Amino acid sequence: MSSVFARFAVALGSVRLLNKAVFAAASVLLLGASAQAGVMMQGFYWDIPSPAAGNASAPWLWDKLAAQGNEMKRAGFTAVWIPSVLKGASGGYSMGYDPYDDYDMGSKNQQFTYTTRFGTREQLQRSVAMMRANGLEVYVDMVLNHRNGDNNWSFQHADAYGVWGRGRFQKGFYDFHPNVAQDPNVPDDSISFGRDVAHINGARPAGYSVSYVFDGLQKSGDWMTKALDIQGYRLDNVKGISTDFLRGYLNYGAMAGKFTVGEYYDGNLGLVNGWVESGLQRRASAFDFPLRDELSAMCGNSGFYNMRRLDHAGLTGVNPDRSVTWVENHDTDRDHAIRQNKMLAYAYILTSEGYPCVFYKDWEVYGLKERINNLVWIHEKLAAGRTQERWKDDDVFVYERMDGAHLLTGLNDNGAAERTITVQTGFGANVQLHDFTGHKPDVFTDGSGRVSITIPRNNGGNGYVAYSRLYNGSSGFPVPQYAVTQEFAGADDLDIKPADNRAFVDVQRIYVQGGKRISGALFWDATGWTSQTRVRLELVGTTRTVVVGKDYDLRTAQGATISATASRTGWYTLRIRSFNTPAANVRPAYWLRTTYTAPPL
Repeated sequence: MSSVFARFAVALGSVRLLNKAVFAAASVLLLGASAQAGVMMQGFYWDIPSPAAGNASAPWLWDKLAAQGNEMKRAGFTAVWIPSVLKGASGGYSMGYDPYDDYDMGSKNQQFTYTTRFGTREQLQRSVAMMRANGLEVYVDMVLNHRNGDNNWSFQHADAYGVWGRGRFQKGFYDFHPNVAQDPNVPDDSISFGRDVAHINGARPAGYSVSYVFDGLQKSGDWMTKALDIQGYRLDNVKGISTDFLRGYLNYGAMAGKFTVGEYYDGNLGLVNGWVESGLQRRASAFDFPLRDELSAMCGNSGFYNMRRLDHAGLTGVNPDRSVTWVENHDTDRDHAIRQNKMLAYAYILTSEGYPCVFYKDWEVYGLKERINNLVWIHEKLAAGRTQERWKDDDVFVYERMDGAHLLTGLNDNGAAERTITVQTGFGANVQLHDFTGHKPDVFTDGSGRVSITIPRNNGGNGYVAYSRLYNGSSGFPVPQYAVTQEFAGADDLDIKPADNRAFVDVQRIYVQGGKRISGALFWDATGWTSQTRVRLELVGTTRTVVVGKDYDLRTAQGATISATASRTGWYTLRIRSFNTPAANVRPAYWLRTTYTAPPL
């Protein structure tokens, strides 16, 4: 990085702001609307090392994300996109894109493994709870187009007792294309990565008003959302999925209203925007593949890209409220990676409109963390409002964000020479401007609001500046500590056992911060119960002693709670047992809605 950088540490984070003296002397407040908030982290990459995939020394991904949640939040990130949480056909080697069982998140011994590649269900729930304890949203990758690991079109799964063929949501021959007619309004059915799911035209057994598959996927998505308490979704390969199905799916149960972004893998702007506007009727955003094509060309053409093409490029240029911008992901990193000048692309997406997504491998593995964090700070503190083009030619593109304090960004793709240009701005007359990237010194607008700026040559992707007024706001990012409400469903055909007359069943362990409240609301199946039937729910502490317990019978209201305060940080176990249950309902199913707060570190 430039030698002019003076480091300013932001509370425990790795962001570095520039020039301490400037901040100490700053007297100009941010004006107008607040900055456009939100930067997503794609929290994984392809073939990320795992003990389940043969690397015994590697950390489990769920544990690693839990440990890094605080660092990410303090750097300014607001959400983390995690991979598919379902057990894959390739077991512990699966990256999640060959889903096998819709009710196995690393909690059944199937496909030669108990864990997924990323850890157990317990580790996953802890990871989500700790990221929420750091104020981060969590988005799960939903792979809905296909299923893998069948036996001649038959998908059968283990139940809560490990008995194969008795798990929930089995699937068969008539639940897949081409064995039934293609669903309506599928954008492109030419590619599938497994057995192609018939979301709408799948089998309709007696009693189903919609297809068995439509109903089953909705219910399993609702189950997963409640089990983890997540805030949104990334949809894989949406070109192969009926938009009629997706609209219904995304408005079902706990999934309704949550943030969603689709992978419409296409550089055709009309098709991508059409999926957002007409297909999903603005229920979902889309990754901006057309813009990414432009960014790849810019970075890879050794200064011979026409920078004029970036002016309102891609989906972001026409529909910024539904655009998720990105530079690299788990697929392109393997096949079509940007190998040079990548920071110039990050400078664009982190100062432009749209909802930017940072690739974990760029941030953590490829050594771009400090520079990316600096741009995340600029995005969250300074970048707001519509975009006004200020200059464009073969080598240089300059634009201004017009709300808040305003942000003037200059990009130069010429690796041989820097450029000095004079542009009109909206800052006003005689205003001191600071380059928050640290690449160039302060400048002043003239009496008519014009300013001359010098953009460095594009050496290693550093051909960018980002000017705004002197800043005297908070330099750090707050870390709100959110509780989670995770629902544990126990039933014969799920992954958690129902209540049992013979002994207590461990429902789930939860990782709780000392001094924080734990509560559990129990709902149960009372079919056939008598006045002698009851279930007992207990919370067991870190020393394996019972902290609190409660009996539930026919006189107890559904949803009645137990609650306690955690005496110390650690694992607390919820367990349940039934007594005197009738022959027709020996092992009652239940739903335990548990609210607790994990530690942020």
